[in-house]
Amino acid sequence: MKPATTGPVPDRPDALTAQVLDSLRGEDERLRELIAGIVTHLHAFVRETRPTEAEWLRAMDFLVRTGHACTDRRNEFILLADMLGLTSAVDEVNHVGPPTMTPSSVEGPFHSPAPPRPMGAWIAEGPERARGEAAVVHGRVTDCDGRPVPGAVLDIWQADDTGLYDSQDDEQPEGNLRALLTTGDDGSYWFRTVRPSSYPVPTDGPVGELLRALGRHPMRPAHIHLRVEADGHRPLTTHLFAAGDPYLDSDAAFAVKDALVAPFRPCADAGKRARFAMEGPFLEAGFDIRLVAEGETR
Repeated sequence: MKPATTGPVPDRPDALTAQVLDSLRGEDERLRELIAGIVTHLHAFVRETRPTEAEWLRAMDFLVRTGHACTDRRNEFILLADMLGLTSAVDEVNHVGPPTMTPSSVEGPFHSPAPPRPMGAWIAEGPERARGEAAVVHGRVTDCDGRPVPGAVLDIWQADDTGLYDSQDDEQPEGNLRALLTTGDDGSYWFRTVRPSSYPVPTDGPVGELLRALGRHPMRPAHIHLRVEADGHRPLTTHLFAAGDPYLDSDAAFAVKDALVAPFRPCADAGKRARFAMEGPFLEAGFDIRLVAEGETR
């Protein structure tokens, strides 16, 4: 007969966590730190929620199907991170700076290489050009003290008036509603387009299943994406959100920030119409961009 056990029963989950953490001995210190954090929090999650084996296998199947849903034109894992607010959380801890800077925002899953275009170009070259509301977007790229940043490259992409990107719509030509623009000496930029529309994120995959199970809507408010790079300044990826959109307060990607919201105002001024080479009334949106200098610590 085995002797009776004396003393407290060892906490097996804690011992298991310690054993896994002790096995992390690679040379990359930062990798060890990241994996240790993941292991610690995930083991704590298991102890707290006590998932059944069936629930665990269902979770593994969800992740496998999420991977299978990824293609060259669609990244379901980025979509998943966006819908859980994880992308915005990573964005927040990585982009701090002075209060005058333009806030960053998530890239989203629809970025792809954009064609270089001349300043003021029409970036709408698909069927949306005839049916959408014509719009001019303009502003200046400056540093956080308001000094112009010449030679800044703006990478712009957006959905059309029905909420589709060129990668989702065979009727749009490749590179539609995308552009690379380079600012001149005064840091100004402008382009002609159609007003974007709010739209649902793709819901035909595992992430859509999760949103439905959680009782969440899949809508993103109308927006235009901008990535801005300039020598001597931190790169910035951000959004221009259309004021008045009904989903500004419930963005499925949790990416809206007040400083990124601007109105698309009707403009019938003949002088502006001539300035922007518009044939008729249009919507006008002004959006200045302030970049943080490299090494800025404010």
